[in-house]
Amino acid sequence: KKIIQIATNEGIDTIDTAISYGSSEKVLGYAGIDAWNVVSKLPPIANDSQPIAEWVESQVRNSLQRLKIEKLYAMLLHKPAQLRQCYGQIIWSTLQKLKDNDLISNIGYSIYDPEELDFLWDDFRPDIVQVPLNLVDRRILHSGWLDKLHNASCEIHVRSVFLQGLLLNKPFMFPQYFNTWSSLWNEYTNWLNSKDLEPLQACLSFVLNFPQISKIIIGVDSPQDLEKILKCETSQIIDFPEEISSTDKNLINPSEWRIL
Repeated sequence: KKIIQIATNEGIDTIDTAISYGSSEKVLGYAGIDAWNVVSKLPPIANDSQPIAEWVESQVRNSLQRLKIEKLYAMLLHKPAQLRQCYGQIIWSTLQKLKDNDLISNIGYSIYDPEELDFLWDDFRPDIVQVPLNLVDRRILHSGWLDKLHNASCEIHVRSVFLQGLLLNKPFMFPQYFNTWSSLWNEYTNWLNSKDLEPLQACLSFVLNFPQISKIIIGVDSPQDLEKILKCETSQIIDFPEEISSTDKNLINPSEWRIL
């Protein structure tokens, strides 16, 4: 409730959650978020989730019930690759129907790689796409999809702006797994020092540099975390060297991390 109050006072009006995020929807519902725009996500569809249309609708209605709201700002697919399965059209048409029935304002999907858009865009045109973007992972920029989505009036919500918090830590604090990219961390540290920047400043300044972005998703564990982010002085940096970016999916995709 304290986090929600601080965010409200600062003009933040959107919450990102998901059905599969434990009890998050229920907790938010009890906290009271009826004045907020809420984005949630469908979990991956299990093999026994038949019939598909009824399952999708029940997931959305149950989500609304847990959140104690009448309408979702958006429902996204957590695993959009399932749209390419034989039941993909059923999923999408059911979400469209729920949008037409005013239970959802927007539909779309959360992706891990811009390449997914190459296969989804023509048949499943989203209102919102949630995509990773940070100093190290710039695939959405280099692919051209940032501009293409923006020009198509698709809302772009970026996540992983701190790369799961990795970019906020000192390299010597990293698990051994990340030693593979020691040269990148050296470039990153040297660049921060040359610009007299804190990591939080650098990460936020980078994503705030793109007017195409509609929303920046940031997770916090405490009111203090949120206040620190809100007080951070972001500068108009235009020099973000390519040397601190990577296309190695073993680094930029946290699901590939092998940390013991």
